[in-house]
Amino acid sequence: MIIQRPYYLNRLLKSKHNGLVKIVTGIRRCGKSYLLFELFHRHLVESGIDESHIIEVALDDRIYASLRDPDKMLAYVRDRITDQQQYYVILDEVQLLDEFVDVLNSLLHIRNADVYVTGSNSRFLSSDIVTEFRGRGEQIHIYPLSFAEYFSAFDGDKRDAWKEFYTYGGLPKVMELADDESKANYLRDLYKTVYLQDVKERHRIKNESELEELACILASAIGGSTNPTKLSKTFKSIKQISISSRTITHYIDYMIDAFLIEKSIRYNIKGKKYINTLAKHYFTDLGLRNAILDFRQQEETHIMENIIYNELRIRGFMVDVGCVEQKTTDHNGKTVRRLLEVDFVANKGSKRYYIQSAFAMPTPEKEVQEKRSLIASQDSFKKIIVTGNDIKAKRDNYGIVTMSIYDFLLNSDSLNF
Repeated sequence: MIIQRPYYLNRLLKSKHNGLVKIVTGIRRCGKSYLLFELFHRHLVESGIDESHIIEVALDDRIYASLRDPDKMLAYVRDRITDQQQYYVILDEVQLLDEFVDVLNSLLHIRNADVYVTGSNSRFLSSDIVTEFRGRGEQIHIYPLSFAEYFSAFDGDKRDAWKEFYTYGGLPKVMELADDESKANYLRDLYKTVYLQDVKERHRIKNESELEELACILASAIGGSTNPTKLSKTFKSIKQISISSRTITHYIDYMIDAFLIEKSIRYNIKGKKYINTLAKHYFTDLGLRNAILDFRQQEETHIMENIIYNELRIRGFMVDVGCVEQKTTDHNGKTVRRLLEVDFVANKGSKRYYIQSAFAMPTPEKEVQEKRSLIASQDSFKKIIVTGNDIKAKRDNYGIVTMSIYDFLLNSDSLNF
């Protein structure tokens, strides 16, 4: 099965020959190796690069075990470079290479070598890996399949693809599995034996049950604000577990560091300031989120919100949770302040969009409710409501666009309707 990933391939192409190590990061099994060894390799060959000028080493393959020695790796690469033409050095699972930072920095001294690497252990998955290269590396971060990528390889219509996608997520291997049981078991095993284990080993966590329980709570609460102090009280009152808010904050940071979840901070739109004490957390892959809960909580409303967040991040936006203070007068004439929420404030360069996730708007009252915070923002930035209803996109008198989740996800230019 060939799944095209044009966004990431274009990122690689724009970074060619820039004198930096291209560091392909992302959650395990999201397609990093496939991007380099299949899609990028094919592009190089189709562009006229001779196979002998593409030096590929999969360090998790036993045949290359000797090249995990830094000096042997350097000698191997230098021996393969026999002329002044451009060479492409692609190393997979580079964390298996001893002293890999020194090796990669050494490769940068070869003027006609363009270097690309991936890694998949907890150290390399860390979001701060680029600092290891002290300004000599460029990170290209990969997410699991977007819905558009998923649908491009799906055998069926968009509604069936949506059901599969919000249940089993976008890890590419899932698409190769034949039935629901195989997909669910794959995701459960992957979470327990790979993702969770990476976090435990990297941070030497002794109380594993606390980390697992916290992951379950976060998975149950997508779309809701996360407050470590309240979570600490929940552990004590319901789970009879004493765990400090500080430890909870550390555990959440560990999961963010491993790309399991992402944090979206609350932003006061009118006050133009961040409220750091309140944030939401979204899962990088919904299949893993559902596996954590053993596929018991399939609330399409919250899942759709998470998918919209992921799509915005895939498109390169920084995403905050917006809030707008609105002043009204009660029946006694007293001024009442209400805090209205905008699900997402998406920023990229000079562009900003306000986006609401509304799975269903069955009544005019519900539609008014969803638009209230967008109207209250009182600025000229584009405002969009994404609904689960398969409707034709429309624009109202306030300039607010309402579109279906399918149009939003399948049209890469949907925000500019």
